[in-house]
Amino acid sequence: MDAHRRLFTILFVSVFAAMLGLGIVAPLLPIYAENLGATGIWMGVIFSSFAFSRAVFMPIVGNLSDRHGRKPFIAVGLLAYTVLSLGYIWAPDILSLTIVRFLHGAASAMVVPIAMAYVGDMAKSGHEGGLMGRFQISLFLGMGSGPFLGGVLNDTFGFSSAFITMAVFTGIAFLIILVFLPKGRNGPALPAGTKGAPLRSLLRTPAVVGVLAFTLFNAAGRGGLMVFLPLYAPHVGVSPSETGILLTVNIFLIALLQAPFGDLADRMNQILLILLGSAVSSAALIALPHSGSFTILLAITAVIGIGSAIQQPSIMAMTVIAGKDHGMGSAMGIYNMAMSAGMILAPLLGGVIMDLIAIEWVFYVGGIVGIAGTLLFAAILRCAVPGGPGPRLR
Repeated sequence: MDAHRRLFTILFVSVFAAMLGLGIVAPLLPIYAENLGATGIWMGVIFSSFAFSRAVFMPIVGNLSDRHGRKPFIAVGLLAYTVLSLGYIWAPDILSLTIVRFLHGAASAMVVPIAMAYVGDMAKSGHEGGLMGRFQISLFLGMGSGPFLGGVLNDTFGFSSAFITMAVFTGIAFLIILVFLPKGRNGPALPAGTKGAPLRSLLRTPAVVGVLAFTLFNAAGRGGLMVFLPLYAPHVGVSPSETGILLTVNIFLIALLQAPFGDLADRMNQILLILLGSAVSSAALIALPHSGSFTILLAITAVIGIGSAIQQPSIMAMTVIAGKDHGMGSAMGIYNMAMSAGMILAPLLGGVIMDLIAIEWVFYVGGIVGIAGTLLFAAILRCAVPGGPGPRLR
């Protein structure tokens, strides 16, 4: 096994273990918060606190990892994941749960974005979509396996077992990184002209601005699915275990389609793939409240997953290309910051809509926001001619 493949495998397994742990508690956390007395708005605050701390710390950590290496940040982040997983069990009230969630977000800023930067460093020109698509299988496969496993653990062993299992998986990921990931500086030197201001140079690149705007709207529009689907599902007679299946199928489809759509992103116009995927998933989200059974919900969440799979490798390819010119850690940090900003807005906006109007409108508004982001992205990139290779950010 060559050095790059070995590094890829270490990072793949570690991120899979970490995301599996997070996925286990995903369908249970809204119910846990509701049992502690959380209203729709408090539900939004709890989930947004995770994304807020990620948004604050990711650009900082990304920039530091460009200068000082990736391994220390990934290792510390995974160790914090492990400890904080048990903190959920000990949280006695809504405020404590919010604090644990905030700290968990800060730890998250040191793990997935930095691992993505590590892999981005290895991507050869013209193969960014394929490599990042394959790496993101670890992320989505972990998240996709988690909800179903979490539902089974909850039904069989009780609520606390899910959080203990999350601690075990993230602890395993920490040990893998600590033992097997090489020490030293893990990325190339910062490109000339970006030292001291990589974020500023990124924000001067029109394609990066388009990616950030799209990512913000996309996350704000569809980020509420994981939070509010478990609360909406009982209205149509869907059980918590079946909700876990819905979320699992959604994310599994994204995972399984990353490689083929990643290869496609390296051969086709990345912008058009992003527009197509966003249009498909936004339309399906608007249709979700019209479902009246588990079967229809399953079909709709599957279509949302397919749409997300179409767009995601192209987004990552464009981000990696920018990272080669401006610093990979900074590029991944600012991309994930935009995603986290959207994830802050999604549960807050959804919570207000649920409290003031009805939970069905969370999905209507989410789809409309996604469509608005698609149109804004098209306007910024001025994508008028189909076909041809994806954009190169040089």
